Amino acid sequence: MNFPSELKYTEDHEWIRIEGDTAVIGITEHAQNELGDIVYVDINTVGEALGKGDVFGSVEAVKTVSDLFIPVAGTVLEVNEELDAEPELVNTDPYGRGWMVKISLANPGDEDGLLSAEQYQEFIGA
Repeated sequence: MNFPSELKYTEDHEWIRIEGDTAVIGITEHAQNELGDIVYVDINTVGEALGKGDVFGSVEAVKTVSDLFIPVAGTVLEVNEELDAEPELVNTDPYGRGWMVKISLANPGDEDGLLSAEQYQEFIGA
């Protein structure tokens, strides 16, 4: 399983990559493995200011629907439109083309409380 070291992780299985005053967010390889085949990604929070831990959308797999939680406070700037036609990108490339949203950071430094790749591996028992 892949755990890119440049990312931060949450106990809800989201990852975040900070790029200046914005961030890219998706779900981890572990999460997509647990969910199974992703058939639909529902995110309609563009333009919304969300607090850390708020739901920013949901992902639907063959057997379940799971909420997506924003790891840091921010405003949703963009949703990955590729996921409308190809939700399976979350399965095949969770850290690349399977990203979900881009946000502007409300409180730079919020990510300091998130898990490192090593801490996330320990958390999931990998």
